[in-house]
Amino acid sequence: MILHLIRHPPPRLAPGICYGRLDVPAEAAGPFAAALRAELPPGLPLWSSPLLRCRELAAALHPAPIFDERLREMDFGAWEGRPWAAIPRAELDAWAADVAGYAPPGGESPQALQRRALAFVATLPVAEAALVTHAGVIRCLVAHATGRPIAACLDVHPACGGRVTLTL
Repeated sequence: MILHLIRHPPPRLAPGICYGRLDVPAEAAGPFAAALRAELPPGLPLWSSPLLRCRELAAALHPAPIFDERLREMDFGAWEGRPWAAIPRAELDAWAADVAGYAPPGGESPQALQRRALAFVATLPVAEAALVTHAGVIRCLVAHATGRPIAACLDVHPACGGRVTLTL
């Protein structure tokens, strides 16, 4: 299976804010969609996270995108919408000690995110698709595709409005 993983455009949010499942608007999708249409094979089916920052790009790329909750970003729970600098140091240290397994209070772990994303991929009825999603989902799928641990994929920084293509 070939997956074209597309990250949403840059969110319109103050720098330094934790925004996993927080539904925030993004920069205009049009310029990103124009560049991506030139790169993507024509006629691909497209699935997307339902969050606004993905929805707008998905709608600009495809006349009938399919929205799926499993493509949402990681749920950061109590950290959502807070400045990273305001998150208790002990919680950040606990996450650093177990990057894949730690879940922020009321949130989900990267391992749970990866299970969710892989469960979605397992249901795809096509051999090639485009997915408009988030950096966390992309990192987890890259980790799976390359056989690397999730923690080893923290250096994967998909550009906002950019594309990563994987073969699974």
